[in-house]
Amino acid sequence: MGAGHDTVARELARRAREQGHEAETVDLMRLLPYGMGSGLRTFYRTSVRHAPWVYDGLYRAFLRPGDGARPSGVPLARFAGEGLVRLVADTGADVVVPVFHLAAQLTGHLRTQGRLRVPSGVFVLDFAVHRQWLHPGNDAYFCLTDQAADDVRRSVPAHVETTGPVVAPEFFTPAAPAPGAADWRDRFERYAPGRPPVLLSAGAWGAAAGLGETARLLAGAGYLPVVLCGRNQALRSRTARVPGALALDWVDDMPGLLHAVRALVDNAAGQTAVQALAAGLPVVGHRPLPGHGADGVRRMAELGLSEAAADGPSLLRILHRLTTETPAERPGAGPPLFRADVLARAAALAHRPA
Repeated sequence: MGAGHDTVARELARRAREQGHEAETVDLMRLLPYGMGSGLRTFYRTSVRHAPWVYDGLYRAFLRPGDGARPSGVPLARFAGEGLVRLVADTGADVVVPVFHLAAQLTGHLRTQGRLRVPSGVFVLDFAVHRQWLHPGNDAYFCLTDQAADDVRRSVPAHVETTGPVVAPEFFTPAAPAPGAADWRDRFERYAPGRPPVLLSAGAWGAAAGLGETARLLAGAGYLPVVLCGRNQALRSRTARVPGALALDWVDDMPGLLHAVRALVDNAAGQTAVQALAAGLPVVGHRPLPGHGADGVRRMAELGLSEAAADGPSLLRILHRLTTETPAERPGAGPPLFRADVLARAAALAHRPA
């Protein structure tokens, strides 16, 4: 669902191979039979793009944290059970690491049944953990923050640990900026000389509310709004008509881009946000997507990892401060976010007693 889960899976696989292991990645949607996976993906993408109130209703019914009986994701996920059990047997896997909530439901279910005979360590990608990540059958949970870990501990009996996010090494702020940053800065200066570039993210699917309005607001205030439209060409076409905005489609050089802009305006608290934090880029939550996007944006702000802008004037006030002060002048964000290697922790599960 989107590109964040795929990005994390690829980075975990890269780390596994770097550490001398073998790694296999699989998309749960492809394990679901009868075209169920592609249908589910299409429905979700359409909902968040065009009818966010539909997804908000589903989130409240299926995913929102809290007490009380709610529908489980197991009935859907278990359609992929035979495929996953067969893949584990064929590859000789020693551990399975779900990075998607339906995958966590599936591995927990299979572990409880005794059909999955190797440990499952769930890496929870969300700052605000929703209930479909949680299944008591999983062996371990790795979380982004202590607060997320506490939420998990209250719900499942598994081993729970705070590791922080998974981000490729090129995103972290080095002594010298990412190689592509200079090219991006040259492009921005040619396009809008003297205007501070601010990145607006709509995710891989280009799902956002009022993105053109936000871009118009920033351009009118003297910024260069650089808009990530993902794979949504209709959004890119609309945004390109906003005077003073630079609309981008799919970007391969995210490390260079994040090291070239002055701030990120984010609506989902997803992988782009944690990549920005790794790059030392300030993050502002604004117009969040409904459901877990809004909960994640709120949780990031509560933890001091980002700032939240409730409306246009507050967004401009925050951006003015962030783009005029030096990094040394910004308040600290509390404990370090990137703490441990999730892959190393997950690999260690293979050596634990059943």
